[in-house]
Amino acid sequence: MKGLVLAGGASTRLRPITYTSGKQRVPVANEPILFYGLEQLREAGVTDVGIIVGETAPEIEAAVGDGSALGIRATYIPQDQPLGLAHAVLTAAEFLGDDDFVMFLGDNLIEGGIGHVVEAFERDRPAAQLLLKQVADPQRFGVAVLGEDGRIERLVEKPKVPPSDLALVGVYLFTPAVLDAARRIEPSWRGELEITDAIQRLLDDGQTVRASQVEGWWLAPPAAAPRPTGCCSTNTPRWRSERRRAGFHRVAQARRRGGGPASYCARCVGWSVLAR
Repeated sequence: MKGLVLAGGASTRLRPITYTSGKQRVPVANEPILFYGLEQLREAGVTDVGIIVGETAPEIEAAVGDGSALGIRATYIPQDQPLGLAHAVLTAAEFLGDDDFVMFLGDNLIEGGIGHVVEAFERDRPAAQLLLKQVADPQRFGVAVLGEDGRIERLVEKPKVPPSDLALVGVYLFTPAVLDAARRIEPSWRGELEITDAIQRLLDDGQTVRASQVEGWWLAPPAAAPRPTGCCSTNTPRWRSERRRAGFHRVAQARRRGGGPASYCARCVGWSVLAR
């Protein structure tokens, strides 16, 4: 089994923190969030990992290198534009070949790892294995609608009117059947090839798609939220003056593993956390 980690995209939703670095390198407990996903793949026995990269590719490659420090073998796969998760899968088709794979969104954190999910998938080998989590803001995610028997009936990507509150967690396990399904879908209203549409195609084809709910915590990037006005992102004279006043606007200094120093205004860091 191979791993496919998505580390592309422009990271606009986490600005101003991501003005100088992709969200996958934002440090959590002094380690880039991307590293946690790579380590969870390794712990699950998945060490041959393709990493989808975009405009921040040099940063990602500098941080991860050949992957040996993390116990994996890294292959970098350029994606010209972030046109959806299914598009990323198709972009990685040559790397994936005929192997089963785990797709892990590089900005997600899951309590307890994914070893038990990988074991269940390898034992039963459905066409797709999904993880679901009940959330308060399902319009931010792909969501699943379950029937009375608990089976998935349909999937919808970032619905304006969510049909359920069960979000798809950013870890998916697939057989190569998903590649054929992804080639037979059309771009969504967002102009992207949605992985939910590819999985729905598997369901329509009569393929087995299984899901289990995550009991522990799951962290994903914040949705777009009102940014503090006049903050460090705009750097107005009034706020430059405020920042010089002790006790109100401190600058948080953090050094990243695999990267250089970064200074973030504490108010903007607070906004990014609270936006979750």
